[in-house]
Amino acid sequence: MASPTSSPDDDEGSAVDSINITPLVDVLMVVLVMFILTATAQIAGIQVNLPKASSSVSLSQPKTKAISINDAGQVFLDAYPVTLAELEERLRTEKALNPEFPVIVRGDQVVQYQRVVDVLDLLRRLELTQIGLVTGKPS
Repeated sequence: MASPTSSPDDDEGSAVDSINITPLVDVLMVVLVMFILTATAQIAGIQVNLPKASSSVSLSQPKTKAISINDAGQVFLDAYPVTLAELEERLRTEKALNPEFPVIVRGDQVVQYQRVVDVLDLLRRLELTQIGLVTGKPS
């Protein structure tokens, strides 16, 4: 016999009237982990001591080429050491594939200024227009 407070639709074997949020929490945890991993991704390069600027704009994009100049004046393209001639050849090849790719130049703060100017002059000769100079955040 049914109790006076229960409706005729309530059976002891019926489903519970609550939402199971366990699958939702699992999906949100995966999304959170993916966000953390992608947010901390950086452009591959050589560790250099960057000069400080009052403000810096992030130019990192998926196809960005990073040119680094370490404190000894050695030039790197995406963490691979190159000469200026090799750098020009590789950038010409990249420009043939993608004419509007951005380039960032990361020069160590103690490197000779002429070395950075040589790289910038090479980029001008190749008619690359999307060039950025990377600086560190002021401390």
